[in-house]
Amino acid sequence: MTQFEPDRAVTKVTRGRVAKPLVELIVKQLPVTLRYPDGHTIGAGGPDAPVLELIRPDVFFRRLESHPKIGLGEAYMAGDWRVSASTDLADALKPFAQRISTILPRPLLALRALVDRAIPEKQRNDIRGSRANIEAHYDLSNDLFATFLDPSMTYSSALFSADSDFDSQDLLAAQHRKIDAALDAAGVTAGCRLLEIGTGWGELALRAAQRGAEVTSITLSARQLEYAVAKIEAAGLADRVKIELRDYREVEGTFDAVVSIEMIEAVGEEYWPTYFSAIDRALAPHGTAVIQAILMDHDRLLATRNSYGWIQKYIFPGGLIPSLQAIGDVLAEHSTMRAVDVNLFGQHYAHTLKRWRASFMDAREEVKALGFDETFQRMWEFYLAYCEAGFAVGYLDVGQVKITKD
Repeated sequence: MTQFEPDRAVTKVTRGRVAKPLVELIVKQLPVTLRYPDGHTIGAGGPDAPVLELIRPDVFFRRLESHPKIGLGEAYMAGDWRVSASTDLADALKPFAQRISTILPRPLLALRALVDRAIPEKQRNDIRGSRANIEAHYDLSNDLFATFLDPSMTYSSALFSADSDFDSQDLLAAQHRKIDAALDAAGVTAGCRLLEIGTGWGELALRAAQRGAEVTSITLSARQLEYAVAKIEAAGLADRVKIELRDYREVEGTFDAVVSIEMIEAVGEEYWPTYFSAIDRALAPHGTAVIQAILMDHDRLLATRNSYGWIQKYIFPGGLIPSLQAIGDVLAEHSTMRAVDVNLFGQHYAHTLKRWRASFMDAREEVKALGFDETFQRMWEFYLAYCEAGFAVGYLDVGQVKITKD
């Protein structure tokens, strides 16, 4: 069995006949149109509704039966379904994301344990596993990420100005606004000893050093480290920035401030106490940490934290999104720190992802030339649209959490 074939052992008897009526039940409640190859349509959508076109319906339904949480994305990767020429993929996914908690009758939701699969042990975020999980995504290719990120290579939500439409704003400026907001909240000024957990491609370290801070930045991505070091050296700031290939559990020293941008999602629930304890040890008395985190409601975290989904299989192995409550609970139980403020800006992430996806789609030939085939490109397109839909409808949020140590 290839990774794109439905599990025939699972669907040998049903052959998709269970998934088909459930999908149709769902679609009949939503403002979308599902179109079969023969032209037959179902759905509660009007003439302007998003249109999802089934190309291989039999395989599509069998795939959903094989694994409901992975099948939809795999089916898009394999070309079993697509959206019509007049439909944006994120717009097609938004109605599903908006009703994700109520999309099936409660008795069926109660049976989710029968179809959920546990997160594989190999994705466990111990020191060895964390490095493998990070390398699987961030070490794909610096050139790949350059096809859709802004010139700073910032791979986290931008923060747009409220003074004008997001569409009219420069993405680089919005990324700098986000970075500066985190540095301001952490009190990073000249002479500040800053620890950054999760270097990315080095833009936050660069801007902190431009303020006169003394920066130690750590990453598990060899390709990001190479890029970031070259960026810092080109800016003439190597005397103020030290970038290390190091796990957060291995950090030594004391710092006035800690900033970590969208890194906690890769830590895993098992290691959240270890992560915050490491920050606590590193932070000087009366110091400040700022954690930018993708967030979900606590009840959704509780419902999904032990199940294996498409994002974990194909995009972020070992990943888990926390809730604000979970962060607060871990801080209270495993540190001397406390959260004192949070700035939420989920709609800004929806727009950031929209911009990234547009750039990625415009660069398809360049992506192909880098060695990434059509299946990979459909995977990446689905990933960006899937996340955009989640932020757009409020299923996901993002925020900068300010944490202080007494």
